[in-house]
Amino acid sequence: MNPIRCLLVDDEPPAIELLEKYASMIEQLEVVGTSHSAVKAFDMVREQTIDLMFLDIRMPVLNGIDFIKTLKNPPSIILTTAYREYAIDGYDLDIIDYLLKPIAFDRFLKAVDRYRDRTTVKVIERGPSTEPEDFILCNVNRTKHKIWLKDILYIESLKDYVRFHTTKGRLVVKGNLGSFMKQLPANRFVRIHRSYAVALAQVGAYNQSEIRIEGTSLPIGKSYRNELLAKISV
Repeated sequence: MNPIRCLLVDDEPPAIELLEKYASMIEQLEVVGTSHSAVKAFDMVREQTIDLMFLDIRMPVLNGIDFIKTLKNPPSIILTTAYREYAIDGYDLDIIDYLLKPIAFDRFLKAVDRYRDRTTVKVIERGPSTEPEDFILCNVNRTKHKIWLKDILYIESLKDYVRFHTTKGRLVVKGNLGSFMKQLPANRFVRIHRSYAVALAQVGAYNQSEIRIEGTSLPIGKSYRNELLAKISV
């Protein structure tokens, strides 16, 4: 079972201590970092692979909601706060869950299960296909999951993992981007950066330095630009 790499962000030490205690009770959760400010957490998100972030909302200097908006490709997020009025703002940002302090363990566990449901259970019901390249199979938590190629928006490299961004949600799979590219049809997918590959059919706009897909801007690496431009202009 792959670990869920967690970052805990809260300006109150007792709150982080409680989250660490709860996380230690769930075998799959691995706390890889803690921060008492969103400003410091910003660098932590950029410098290491974070699958799930527990994020307080009301913090000094930069609050949790504004912090999320600064992140280009944020990890999955569970918001934690003592202020119920922030819940609507949080859900507008497509977070996993909203935990109201004081947080009970059973509610914490429910939030983690929602994360698992969203990121690992992505088997999409479809009719039988006569074309074997319609999907790829990925192993997640000792279970094979089918990812339909037509649903893939782009693929993100996360060191020892890749994250599939699809029209149905996101799925984190152990492996490297290069190996997955070998399984995908070259006329439909192209590597644009050492950290990204995209589905050509999903590209909404592009220029010499970036591609836009569903409102997300992705960088184009110089060494990948010629191949991309050759394929996207066909």
